[in-house]
Amino acid sequence: MGDSVAGTGAGPDANRRGEPGPVPGGAPAGVVLAAGAGTRLRPLTRLRPKALCPVGAVPLVDLALARVAPACSAVAVNVHHGRALLEAHLADRPGVHLSIEEERALGTAGALGLLRDWLDGRPALVVNADTWCHPDLAAFVEGWDGERVRVLVHGDGFGPAAGIAASLLPWREVRRLEPVPSGLYERCWAPAAAAGRLDVSVHDGPFVDCGTPAAYLRANLLAAAEAGGSIIATGASVQGLVESSVVGAGAVVAGTLRCSVVWDGVEVGAGEVLDHAVRADRRLTLLIR
Repeated sequence: MGDSVAGTGAGPDANRRGEPGPVPGGAPAGVVLAAGAGTRLRPLTRLRPKALCPVGAVPLVDLALARVAPACSAVAVNVHHGRALLEAHLADRPGVHLSIEEERALGTAGALGLLRDWLDGRPALVVNADTWCHPDLAAFVEGWDGERVRVLVHGDGFGPAAGIAASLLPWREVRRLEPVPSGLYERCWAPAAAAGRLDVSVHDGPFVDCGTPAAYLRANLLAAAEAGGSIIATGASVQGLVESSVVGAGAVVAGTLRCSVVWDGVEVGAGEVLDHAVRADRRLTLLIR
């Protein structure tokens, strides 16, 4: 997986306290950010919210919940766009707290401001539901001093365009956030870096921000490759040819799939050939070149 938890410092004394050990005050609470509109992922997000789009035949929000579970005492998911579908999907998940952003989406920092009462003094381990990656977040949390801001970065280091796989925020950072539209980069990460209070750890495993159809397809193809070639979900029926693709539960493939994704319950007819495509329902097939 290749995470470097010691990482690189954004200040002169970054990671000075990086030795293994428990988090002071206990495990952090997890926050999965899932309220975004998914504008760049349209037209797929006209059918379901981005957090429910499947990668490897598993909804992104479920993958995010699985990532944080080993490192957290409890977990919350914020919802706004696609609220009804996300609420229904998460309704039977024991221990998952839903944070409803009623009037407007609050952004990555505002979401934590709304969760202050729920967090109630606990630090927060924050991940984005729309990011496909699988770092060892228990290792990321281990040895944290509970005082400094810590980010897990994919790519060439910390900055405005950095790919953030996870962030740890001490309670003193969370308690000053307000439930108004605002971002963690501006409110927490950049100020901490400027003050020499930011620890930067490196995730050099696979990482895809599933913000566009092309990126979404790439994440699925990486998941299929990791699984050994293709992923055929339980209940899918494959009568044709499937190569390097993902087939959702209950889907029927009588034609040919190459480097493609078929959502659950969708059919690919005999004689059809999908190559670098996403078929989301019977009326929507995206060809991605």
